[in-house]
Amino acid sequence: MTKVNETTAVKATDLTETPKEFVAMKIFSSAESAMTKAAIAAGRRINRLRNFDFVAKVKEERGDVPGWVLVVLMTTGLVTAIWTIAAPRLTAILKNSLDAMNGIR
Repeated sequence: MTKVNETTAVKATDLTETPKEFVAMKIFSSAESAMTKAAIAAGRRINRLRNFDFVAKVKEERGDVPGWVLVVLMTTGLVTAIWTIAAPRLTAILKNSLDAMNGIR
């Protein structure tokens, strides 16, 4: 049994007995059915998004501003500390790479 999609199955023997035009129409109709189902599902998802009230959810959620400020400051401090320690070595790596590329010419 050759499976065309989840809803329609065509037997291998049916393909030899049925004219090619009808087989193509069966495949086309099953593809059309699948596309219709997908369009209906997409429409339902869009309607759910339209009914979702984003503004009310944003007003409801105040957030944790001091927590985010702390995260940003700690990240900035870590990047600055690592950059200060690694800057000479990163500069040397970049210079060596560029010199090697100039030597290719």
